[in-house]
Amino acid sequence: MIKILTIFSILLTLTACSKGIDNMPDKSKMMCADKPNCISTLETRSDFSAAPFTLNNPDTTIETIAQIAEQLKGAKIAVIKENYARIESTSTVFRFVDDLELRIEGSNLIVRSESRTGHSDFGVNRKRVEQLRTILLEKEIISQ
Repeated sequence: MIKILTIFSILLTLTACSKGIDNMPDKSKMMCADKPNCISTLETRSDFSAAPFTLNNPDTTIETIAQIAEQLKGAKIAVIKENYARIESTSTVFRFVDDLELRIEGSNLIVRSESRTGHSDFGVNRKRVEQLRTILLEKEIISQ
């Protein structure tokens, strides 16, 4: 009985801490913390950095890019305003939420993806950013 209650408590805690947040602060221009669960195009540290995303067309909108990002597994648009979008990506099994933030500044697309909970993401955020890069390259929205 104690084992069942312990397992139930752990699962309840994991599920409860992974719910979406309505008023998340914009972290798109922030550097990642020291935990290996974040990647950003603005980072200079190799473990946290992603190559730049350069837009081909200065008229590309954040709405267009957010709709493409929403095609990624578990993704849904949470916020779009001006030149900023936040996409919530929810994992299938434990329902953990990662935040993929996108910001257009001139011809650059700032991309930042970070897990809300846990220490390591086992490379999930890097994979997500590179999947987005592949799609945007295929659609000729960004260049190499």
